[in-house]
Amino acid sequence: MKAAPVRPPSRRLPAWAPLRSPLFRALWLASLASNIGSWMHNVGASWLMTSLTRDAGLNALVTAAEALPIFLLSLPAGALADIIDRRKLMIATQTWALLITGGLAALTFSGVVTPPFLIGFTLLLSMGSALTSPAWQAVIPEIVKKKQLPAAIGLGGISFNIARILGPTLGGLIIGALAPHIGNISAPGAVFALNALSFSGVVAVLVFWKRPARNSDLPPEHIVSAIRTGLRYTRHSPELCAILIRVCGFILFGSALWAMLSLHSRQNLKLDATG
Repeated sequence: MKAAPVRPPSRRLPAWAPLRSPLFRALWLASLASNIGSWMHNVGASWLMTSLTRDAGLNALVTAAEALPIFLLSLPAGALADIIDRRKLMIATQTWALLITGGLAALTFSGVVTPPFLIGFTLLLSMGSALTSPAWQAVIPEIVKKKQLPAAIGLGGISFNIARILGPTLGGLIIGALAPHIGNISAPGAVFALNALSFSGVVAVLVFWKRPARNSDLPPEHIVSAIRTGLRYTRHSPELCAILIRVCGFILFGSALWAMLSLHSRQNLKLDATG
């Protein structure tokens, strides 16, 4: 009786294996820079509102303007990412974000920004982010090998958390350093300008990416039917429903802290942007 052949142990791919792909590496670095810029922008917008007004409701509206488009547009954005070319969609949304952020930086540097302007530009910028996110996540399987997909998703999480640490820190330091020289109103304009610059890197990578055309024998799906399909899938998936309920519960109560943090730090704790 012959012994069964012994299979050699499978080699585990290193966590950084997807970075060997030039396209994924370029997108990952551009995404990291853009995420850092976005977190810097969030700090700048919140701090700018405390300079414009001490009204708690208006300060809370900055956080509401950041979150509302994500809540309302994520489902249509996911359906849209399955229907149209994802690369073109991301180029359009990132260009939109670049223009919106650059416009806000110009208004802030010129000293004519007002609370309604800040809330409106924040809302428009968040709309671009809400439309980008599903397409960005869906495009990852196209640019890495299937066996590298878990590592690529993990690297995406690493990028986000690095940005969440560095972005607010850099944003506060920049505003704190510039405020004594150009004023509390104009100082956040610097982080808005840097955020606009970070979007340009993402746009450049996407423009030079030659995505292969994808042909399908099936008729194109309509966005309304795609949304219905997504809702039906969610309703019949207990695991997904449980995750959504937990996330919504955390965000619902945690957002009050985020919305009031800058105003509380400045008004009650007497801290500057670096505090």
